[in-house]
Amino acid sequence: MIVTYCRMYEMQEGMTPINHLSQGPGNEKLRELLNRHLEEQRKRKAIEACGQTKAKMDELENELSKIVGLHELKQQLRKWAKGMLLDERRQALGLKVGARRPPHMAFLGNPGTGKTMVARILGKLLHMVGILPTDKVMEVQRTDLVGEFVGHTGPKTRRKIQEAEGGILFVDEAYRLIPMQKSDDKDYGLEALEEIMSVMDSGKIVVIFAGYSEPMKRVISSNEGFCRRVTKFFHFENFSSKDLAKIYHLKMTNQADSSLLYGFKLSPSCSIDAVAALIAEETTEKQRKEMNGGLVDPMLVNARENLDLRLSFECIDSDELLTITLEDLKVGLQLLSK
Repeated sequence: MIVTYCRMYEMQEGMTPINHLSQGPGNEKLRELLNRHLEEQRKRKAIEACGQTKAKMDELENELSKIVGLHELKQQLRKWAKGMLLDERRQALGLKVGARRPPHMAFLGNPGTGKTMVARILGKLLHMVGILPTDKVMEVQRTDLVGEFVGHTGPKTRRKIQEAEGGILFVDEAYRLIPMQKSDDKDYGLEALEEIMSVMDSGKIVVIFAGYSEPMKRVISSNEGFCRRVTKFFHFENFSSKDLAKIYHLKMTNQADSSLLYGFKLSPSCSIDAVAALIAEETTEKQRKEMNGGLVDPMLVNARENLDLRLSFECIDSDELLTITLEDLKVGLQLLSK
């Protein structure tokens, strides 16, 4: 009877059966029973949310395991995710809390350090824990935002902002929006930046500005409100030889079926330490600094081609046909240096 009575009124948003009970001694017992029932309902919802929370945190950790390095960023993502999931628990218990809004960010570092890849993963994670309504990441550069003539830049930029609503607007090489010479009146990049800044307080999008650390100082100093709106700065360091070896292993174990390397594997001799030593030996520090993660794909493609070159048509061993060796990787790296 009580359950039926509760369900009938729960259909009215913001109302419970208690709201409809008149004050009086005859209703005290019923009020007590209703309160007990509603409390049990809230606890049941919290238990259900607990199971979902664990699954979401496991999925988060799985995505984070695909990112090499960037410990500070990973820890920040864990904080955001855990806070949002705890808010879900609070709401399931009937507690009212303020809505969370993820901060806008700046990703600073050299090419190949994973800025774009991390932005894509970030979009998935923020959507997964309910911070963003979609997982889309709109990747733009100067040419996508800036027009050639007066009056073109504003509408062009606003279209991209509108497309990014509900997700992330990732502005790659953001420093190109700001001219090297302040006297360049014909450059409309600053107008595009101001358009973006004007919507950053709306809560409709998350903006990530990305680029080299030094040139990005132009962007930071170009607008007084930049540091007020962009509150998280993450530095993407150059990858070490060991980091690159870890990326090779991740790539080989997470190949899409459309990839040229789908189905192939590394031989047991290609341990992380062995590959790291090979990279340190076959590449220069300058080459690693300039390419970073950009070394990975061409090296693996070269290694597969070398595997094809050294196998004979008589080979029928399925394991041998699909296994890339340390020697293949060595040749792959040597070809990059030519």
